[in-house]
Amino acid sequence: MQSVSYPFLEKLVAAAKKNYPKLKTYEARVNIAKANIQKAEFDWFNIFSFSYLRSPDNTTTLVNPSFLNGYQYGVTANVGALLQKPSAVRVAKQELEIARLNQSEYDLNIEAIVQQRYFYYLGQLTMLNWKTKSMENAERSVKDLEHKFEKGEETFEAYNKSVAYYTVVVQEKIKSEAEFLVAKSSLEEIIGVKLETIK
Repeated sequence: MQSVSYPFLEKLVAAAKKNYPKLKTYEARVNIAKANIQKAEFDWFNIFSFSYLRSPDNTTTLVNPSFLNGYQYGVTANVGALLQKPSAVRVAKQELEIARLNQSEYDLNIEAIVQQRYFYYLGQLTMLNWKTKSMENAERSVKDLEHKFEKGEETFEAYNKSVAYYTVVVQEKIKSEAEFLVAKSSLEEIIGVKLETIK
């Protein structure tokens, strides 16, 4: 608990929010939802259509009889589209709200994930430090027993047990180093940069 640095943890969370790609996808979804609102609002203009026809004078034929000559204009309105526009705008606004809520939820989740990985990293670092001290103590003990065994002050059985214990401690330290490196890379994966770059 004493090795936990909350200011450093806040920097880690800020780095994760800045660098983690999934957060950027949530930002993009919010931007897309905003664009969809604008699109739905401008779609009001698609309800109406304007057309014109130019029919030059004296072009009436038997195949294509035309009684109206000159320019002809027309405006049409799609009533079905007119009735659908308000709901389309509401749906687009709801999609924006959902995108913002998803982004907020992931902001909270990323904080929790960074905290969990940071605490796990610190736990593995502490374990590694203890395993290193234990290995150093076991190494000193083996050397002492080796000198005593060579002088005849200690039995081979005691020396052999000490070497066996030292072997176990070295294996535990190697395992602890691997777990520490996995914890470190897991934390670096979520923050998006090397841990050493955060100060």
